[in-house]
Amino acid sequence: MHKQLGITLIEMMIVVVILGILSSIAYPSYQSYVGRSYRAEAHSQLQQIANLQEQYYLDQRRFSMNLENLGLVTSSANGDAIETDSGRYTIAVTSAAGYTLTATAQGAQSTLDSDCPTLVLTMTGSKTPPACW
Repeated sequence: MHKQLGITLIEMMIVVVILGILSSIAYPSYQSYVGRSYRAEAHSQLQQIANLQEQYYLDQRRFSMNLENLGLVTSSANGDAIETDSGRYTIAVTSAAGYTLTATAQGAQSTLDSDCPTLVLTMTGSKTPPACW
């Protein structure tokens, strides 16, 4: 009698099913992780711009609505918006009585991180939506 050296079709199908189940669980988790990592990049750049605004206020006694005044390279004609390093978010500055920084998800990030399409940081340190910080 000869010893069987290969694997059967059933064994191969079991392996394929197990891999399918694992990948159906792992891939969405991975996508969620990637989305959160780009959100962390937006958090970091929002905080950096807020620090630059505070420094500008100390020097000029007013906040800047033009991010070029803060030493940043802008992506808009009037200087009120920049893109994050990855290009996944656009950060814009608006003013009422101080400044409001808004990071808006762009392209693939808007689908990867659909729970947090915009992140807002105000002059007072208010961060919205709270669940996204």
